[in-house]
Amino acid sequence: MDTSSGRTLGAARFDESFRAAFDELLAWRRDVRRFRRELLPPGTLENLIAAASRAPSVGNSQPWRFVAVEDTERGDRIRANFAACNEAALAGYDGERARRYAALKLAGLDEAPVQLAVFVDPETERGHGLGRRTMPETLDYSVVTAITLLWLTARAAGIGVGWVSILDPDVIRAVLDVPGHWRLIAYLCIGYPAEETLVPELEREGWQARADWREFLLRR
Repeated sequence: MDTSSGRTLGAARFDESFRAAFDELLAWRRDVRRFRRELLPPGTLENLIAAASRAPSVGNSQPWRFVAVEDTERGDRIRANFAACNEAALAGYDGERARRYAALKLAGLDEAPVQLAVFVDPETERGHGLGRRTMPETLDYSVVTAITLLWLTARAAGIGVGWVSILDPDVIRAVLDVPGHWRLIAYLCIGYPAEETLVPELEREGWQARADWREFLLRR
């Protein structure tokens, strides 16, 4: 704090114009499932991971682990696992909800030029356990904050991100041959979006509209 002026140092750089642009960035952060096959410029993935690694983490533990999935055979096995999990999920619905589910495009695995698995290392020695004795799940939350920074950084560069959750974490861990104690947090498809829209696909398809944020605020 600059005590002479009462202002936070650097705050002048984040003026009203910047805040408006940042709000627009948040609005354009979409879960993308339709990608162009166009390759990203060299170094893009590395820049996104560098941005993600600026995220806060409990005790400065930095528990995120990134695996770029570049091997065709491994990618095929992951797509097969998605197909199996998706079929099982469809069986859990009936009637109109089943019809709507079957019509949804839930992954960009066939088109996205970059696929990135993000794990948490629950046994990391970084941070020396600080801040997670009573809430060890804060390691997972720390990884999610890193994913959020990656996502926003990508969107600011016109790049889309899609989070694929219809996967078996144990299968993905085995396919990617990572340490057995790592836990899968996210499987991300990354590339240039095939379409641009402010309305989420699930909302456009009538699956679920976004609620008013006021519904989620309690006051005690």
